[in-house]
Amino acid sequence: MTEAERPPGWQPSGRGGKDGPPYEEFGVVPVAGVRDAQVGTAMPVGREAEAERILAALDVRTGPSRSLLLLGAPGTGKTRLLRFAEESAAALGLRVLSVRGWGTQEPRPYASLHRLLGPVLDGADGPPAVSGPQEPPALCALVPALLSGMGPVLLAVDDAEECDPDSLDVLFRLRRRLMDRAVTLLFTATGEVPPAGTPVDLPVLPLGPLSPRAAAELLEARPDAPVGRPRLEVLRQAEGNPLALVELSRALRPTGTAGRTARIQQLFAARLDALPRRTRHALLYAATALPQEELPVVMAALGSEDLGLWTPAEEAGLIAVAGGRLVFGDPLARTAAYHRHSARARQDAHRDLAAAPGQLPARRARHLAAAAIGPDETVAAALEDAAGQTADRFEAATALEQAALLSATDEDRARRLAAAMATAGDLGDPEWVRELYAEFTRVNRDPELRCAAACSMAGALTLLSFQREAFGLLLDVWRGSPPRTATTAFALTALAAAIAHQSGLPEHRRELPHLLDHARRVASRDERGERSATADRDVFPELAAPEILTALETYLTVGLALDPEVPADAVARRTADPFTGPVDGVGPLARLLAGAAAAYYTDDSELCAEMYRRASTPHGVRGPCGSPVWTLPAQVDALISMARWDEAAALIAQGRTEAAVHRLPRIDMDLEALDVTLRALRGDSVPELPFTGPHWRSVNLGENGATRARMLRACGLAALASGDADRAYRHLRALFAEDGSPLAPFLSPRSISELAAAAQRADRKEEAARVLAAVRARQGERPTTRMTLLMHHAAALVDETSDPEDHFRLALVNPEGDTWPLERARARLHYAIWLRRRRRPREARAQLTAVLEIAARIGARGLADSARGELRATGVAEAPAAAASDRLGELTAQQRQIARLAAYGLSNREIGDRLFLSPRTVGSHLYNVYPKLGISSRHQLRDLLHDS
Repeated sequence: MTEAERPPGWQPSGRGGKDGPPYEEFGVVPVAGVRDAQVGTAMPVGREAEAERILAALDVRTGPSRSLLLLGAPGTGKTRLLRFAEESAAALGLRVLSVRGWGTQEPRPYASLHRLLGPVLDGADGPPAVSGPQEPPALCALVPALLSGMGPVLLAVDDAEECDPDSLDVLFRLRRRLMDRAVTLLFTATGEVPPAGTPVDLPVLPLGPLSPRAAAELLEARPDAPVGRPRLEVLRQAEGNPLALVELSRALRPTGTAGRTARIQQLFAARLDALPRRTRHALLYAATALPQEELPVVMAALGSEDLGLWTPAEEAGLIAVAGGRLVFGDPLARTAAYHRHSARARQDAHRDLAAAPGQLPARRARHLAAAAIGPDETVAAALEDAAGQTADRFEAATALEQAALLSATDEDRARRLAAAMATAGDLGDPEWVRELYAEFTRVNRDPELRCAAACSMAGALTLLSFQREAFGLLLDVWRGSPPRTATTAFALTALAAAIAHQSGLPEHRRELPHLLDHARRVASRDERGERSATADRDVFPELAAPEILTALETYLTVGLALDPEVPADAVARRTADPFTGPVDGVGPLARLLAGAAAAYYTDDSELCAEMYRRASTPHGVRGPCGSPVWTLPAQVDALISMARWDEAAALIAQGRTEAAVHRLPRIDMDLEALDVTLRALRGDSVPELPFTGPHWRSVNLGENGATRARMLRACGLAALASGDADRAYRHLRALFAEDGSPLAPFLSPRSISELAAAAQRADRKEEAARVLAAVRARQGERPTTRMTLLMHHAAALVDETSDPEDHFRLALVNPEGDTWPLERARARLHYAIWLRRRRRPREARAQLTAVLEIAARIGARGLADSARGELRATGVAEAPAAAASDRLGELTAQQRQIARLAAYGLSNREIGDRLFLSPRTVGSHLYNVYPKLGISSRHQLRDLLHDS
């Protein structure tokens, strides 16, 4: 933002890390947490939908009595939600009366009711007591009298199953008597079914496990939240149970071994102590077994075939025998059952499970590792083999880390740590990689292995947003001990290029040609057979195939060709070969990702999206490719540009979950910016201050130019959608420096037509024309088709030295422009406006009709509204729309059936179960149905079929 663009009184009160840009240019403000604007009460993390349901029940001032039962397993947050209800009710002006169950005590009849109404009884003038024997009808008449004149009231009953039955009977009867009163009744109960006597018509709100994203956010809110592997272990063990998340993370505090699980053991001490000795012993083996281990293996380790061993534990609700496995009812019960035994007993259990007949080699290795007390090369080798056999990347990385710890020599330890780093990096957990790298640097002596480990560490740093540190690490390694094999050289250079494109820093881009030249020299030497097999051990043998190295080189040359520091005609522009072979290993995956990135840079959006889609399907492929979340921003960007918005939204949700679980601030920021972009393009509501998450104050946008560019574009599009052209222009103009050079070489130029549209509305055409001229000069003589169309569109809006109509026609003439339907529709809309203002309404209407068709097909409501407004200005009373019944007639019988089931809210799997189709087939049918109906989402499908 220049001095002239800053609003009066503007002051930079916050920066994105050292020398980062001021966040106020994006409307960023710090927040303490999620809060409800109406009641000012913090919503429980991950329970926002349930909290909204409770707030609706509290709105008694505009409706009759409401009641609700919160039902869930121990630790799922029922009491926390009830406290939220009480705080919200008080903030809304309701009188709050509450009571909780009596625990192990045996309450007298009506004791709970007396405690609930105690505050009212204390302040009343002589009402009859309710603690003595009373008939329910008499009490049901008494309580409304007590509550009369109090205004809105919340009656909150926690742990209803532990209240006396007489009190519950009265409260349940009161629900109907209070229908005309401003009274809300909220109950909580533990279990899978409501307490005995609960009316069948009492609404039940079940509380299941938290979603992975919500669980990660709750864990992150802890002041002592673990990081790295312990964090992932807590998330996996807790299984979405809020109490388990809190207690397991607390158990990781460095307070001494004895005290770490004492609280958890205390929670279950009474139930465990009440079990027979042999059942307690069996529970140790159940807790020691891996979650996926079968019951016969556990029974064999115990040396028993008597399933009666488990009966007392089943009756106590500690464990269930289901599906051939042992399942703990509470995640904390497993921890308590394991740690209440001595270290020797736990070691014996692991050894017995390892030796059990039928035990799988990978699980045997893990049990032997848990029982080991020092280096053991046999176990380490078995763990290394096990890591290569599992598709679970967490298990693989854990096995490799354990193998490294059990290695007898530093050489083996360093090799296994490097493999663990690569696997943890592929999993997408940078803190874990950082921990492993610290140990690796202590024991490693192999220069080539150091290059591989540096790639893993740099990948972790870039995910954490530290681009300068990541690039500097690679540069230091390259200068100190340059890669001696082509595979390592190209892997390091490709990673450096990805970091440079993310940072947008000129000093990073200037180093890339030197790195690429070195990689080419090493590859040429390898082709001549001059490499020493002993001195130059290949640490990335999966990349050794010539076609893979060619794909990596193509990705790099394409990236350098579009770099402003390199003349456009210095490097051939060519996309990677559209690889169609099986993705059955690291090599093919690397080739696919390199091709997808090259296609992204050269605006081959369809090929880019398809290659990224194929690259996201392999499971268990690990190595130098990095985490799949690396590619999500580019993949989502490509889908948005092609108006495949439902796919983009699904990837954003998936990616933000991964970012929350693995603490990836930069990825979350990129995806949040793309989410705001998508909502603005669709015409959905966007908050006035869209970026308020915690990452926006902690990440240095000065070294994350691509993230900053996505954020600026999102803010610009949101401002355009709201009609604020001046604000939109300020954001979009910040995508370019004063001289027109792009903030992000690949992202900034793609917003040139959006900048021109904002400039035209804000009367800043002359300045925008200068930026356009700079963009045109940097694109060279052979810009991509997409950039050619965008620059013609921009020139038609702001270049007053040329004929606008020529540029409009050139922006629309190329049929390849249909790949980016929204960009084409915008060009048509602006052309129509230009035609209308020159009194050519018939031609304008033709363009606007096409805009409406595109807008309906892709679900761009804002664009459709603009087109309708322009149509009215040309003399059309209302834009024509095909009747829903006519559009439904274009579908096949099966498509109509699928569409109607989807409109009723059934998922693809549920539809498939009814029609004997696979979920993938159902999704394919819906993908074809939406364009025929002129819609893009299930929400629109429901509206359409309702209207028909």
